[in-house]
Amino acid sequence: MNGLLVIDKPPGMTSRDVVNRAQLWFPRKTKLGHTGTLDPLATGVLVVCVGAATRLAEFVQAMGKTYRTRILLGHRSDTDDADGTVTAVSGASPVSEQAIRDALPRFIGTISQTPPAYSALKVAGQRAHDLARRGADVKLAARPVNVYRIDLLGYGWPHLDLEIDCGKGTYIRSIARDLGDALGVGGLVQTLRRTRVGPFTAEQGVGLDAADVRDRLLPMAKAVAELPRVELTDDLATRFRQGQRVACAAKDAETAAVFAGGELLGIGEVSGGQVKPKVVV
Repeated sequence: MNGLLVIDKPPGMTSRDVVNRAQLWFPRKTKLGHTGTLDPLATGVLVVCVGAATRLAEFVQAMGKTYRTRILLGHRSDTDDADGTVTAVSGASPVSEQAIRDALPRFIGTISQTPPAYSALKVAGQRAHDLARRGADVKLAARPVNVYRIDLLGYGWPHLDLEIDCGKGTYIRSIARDLGDALGVGGLVQTLRRTRVGPFTAEQGVGLDAADVRDRLLPMAKAVAELPRVELTDDLATRFRQGQRVACAAKDAETAAVFAGGELLGIGEVSGGQVKPKVVV
């Protein structure tokens, strides 16, 4: 029971709720973990690591993602989405599509982004959303994130539909909020769907009403599809599994996926013609 499962998350559930439901598909004590939180409002790709694949979760989390969102302009929310307390912005009037197109480029590239107060980030050891719900004034520091592409799919005031390619840690709610502020009318996420995480797509996703999805597990190698690849002989593979540094012909790389005979052995650091184990699966 080792591999990756792509779940098409329904709305109204936390990512932890989804993992708890998925746990029922597997024998007791099988380890499961998701690879990137989706807000309860959001739907779409939630990659769950099963068994030994949980050791590779960070590599899936680091993969690029694609989202489709509908932004509600002319409104703001304490959570920056429709699940929060929504208020209309006084005096907000329709903006032109051209004004939106002119504003979008400032949100593409490596940008400085302040996460929403209602987020899973920790402040002094506590989740920001827990503090915010207790009425605390949560101040999160801006941080750099990568946004590779934003396509305008449709617009009819006050609804704006976008497709966004971005990197790890990007909050679509923050883009909606900041774009609305740039336009002078406010904005929030009304709907959000994650359609891709790395090579994993919504079309691969299974619903939570499935009876048994163990035959839908994808190989662990999919978790490291974006890493450089190192091939070892069988004798070197045995030593690598034992935690030993072994010779290889690969170029230097801080993180590389190590294989033998098509089987994923783990993750290693390549330097000076040798690969040192970092994670062994």
